[in-house]
Amino acid sequence: MTAEATTIELVTSIPAQCVLGEGPVWDHRASCLWFTDIEAAQLLRLDWPSGTLTRFDLPERLGSLGLTADPAQLVCAFASGFALYAPATGACEWLQKTEPHYRGVRMNDGRIDRQGRFWAGSMVEDRKLAPPEKASLYRLDGTAATALRSGIAISNAIAFAPDGTALYFTDTLTQVIERYPLDPASGALGQPAVFARLTGEAYPDGADVDAAGRLWNAEWGSGRVTAYNPDGSRFAQIDLPVSQVSCVTFGGADCGLLFVTTARTGLSDEALAQEPQAGDLFIYRTGIAGLPAPVWRG
Repeated sequence: MTAEATTIELVTSIPAQCVLGEGPVWDHRASCLWFTDIEAAQLLRLDWPSGTLTRFDLPERLGSLGLTADPAQLVCAFASGFALYAPATGACEWLQKTEPHYRGVRMNDGRIDRQGRFWAGSMVEDRKLAPPEKASLYRLDGTAATALRSGIAISNAIAFAPDGTALYFTDTLTQVIERYPLDPASGALGQPAVFARLTGEAYPDGADVDAAGRLWNAEWGSGRVTAYNPDGSRFAQIDLPVSQVSCVTFGGADCGLLFVTTARTGLSDEALAQEPQAGDLFIYRTGIAGLPAPVWRG
């Protein structure tokens, strides 16, 4: 689809065949994309533009991740909490366990804000085991994580306005993307406003923001990525050949590529026959400039 003289074109797809691909982050220092296959408990690295894909087995499932000042180390929201992880050695330094004992809840989507704080939310996997307060949204300041919201089913779409004054967030099952006022200095949240409402089989999943402040959201179940202007109106739409589109991020040498993760989980044999690329990584040139991924300040 084109919008405002913007042409979006598929550059290539990478046959990652993830069970549940998620959490893509571009590292400009190494010209690579990091992302996770949550259900396979694997971290993946795509070197670009060579297209070389490397997999790392993890100590537990990984929901989301971010860059640190040390290029050899990532800050991670593993299923049970926050840790620093070195892919080359497998060294894992736990910072805080948000779910030290499995209660049907695991960590999920996350992003680093413009001030270097890592925000990540959890999700309910087993309603019979989950606590009454359900899942939570956390902010990791240094090595201390604070729960800012509870009562969540599935945390997703965590992204930040270019100037750091707004947080985007969704509890996926509500089909509503919210926009929170954010104090850049303290990390305090104001009261949310409805940013976008989805309908039908479209559920908001992972997101990223471009340099103009537009929110690009992967819409699970719909086979599409939708870009929203800062006022919530629609800017562009990308239709993919798979239904379970999970997350997006900008990257590449000029930050003009959009990387899109997808998933195979839960699809029947018949559905997989119709969607053989489910779980692959799709790379688009958008004609839009993204923003470099922030680095965790911990």
